[in-house]
Amino acid sequence: MPKLSDLQSLLLSHASRQQGGSLYPLPDTIEDGRRTTRPIAALLRGGLIEEREAQQREDICRTDGDLTFGLYLTASGAAAIGVELDTMESLQTPAEEAVAAPNRGPSKIANVIELLCRDDGASIADLIEATGWLPHTTRAALTGLRKKGHQIEKTRSDNVTRYRIMAAAA
Repeated sequence: MPKLSDLQSLLLSHASRQQGGSLYPLPDTIEDGRRTTRPIAALLRGGLIEEREAQQREDICRTDGDLTFGLYLTASGAAAIGVELDTMESLQTPAEEAVAAPNRGPSKIANVIELLCRDDGASIADLIEATGWLPHTTRAALTGLRKKGHQIEKTRSDNVTRYRIMAAAA
């Protein structure tokens, strides 16, 4: 069992009493939201809370495009504060129980990989059009793929730089 600070214990306890196990909105006893950044990050790293898609406005901690995310208590987090594991079922909201996660199709990075696997590869403009990302985000995605082990070939023809995956990560 991990050693928790008083603030971390307070946050987990608060989440255990919230509908759906949401960490947000934070308790009124916490005056300054900035002092919760590190304790919340430590809870995430320890697997005591997890980030999931949030539907209710008060549960939202961050937004990514049109997706919204909240932080929710996990079974490990409940065990760390002594909440019965069988009560974790009550943390599921009725909407989560009744509705299965919609199939959103392939992720943006999967689309990028598909474009890069074509014989002629893809230009930055092609990747931007497919993902809706800004140019610097698109280049960062290419860097991320390299870090994951993909060998990306860069060629230039007709003043257009094209990228192509030579070998996939193992």
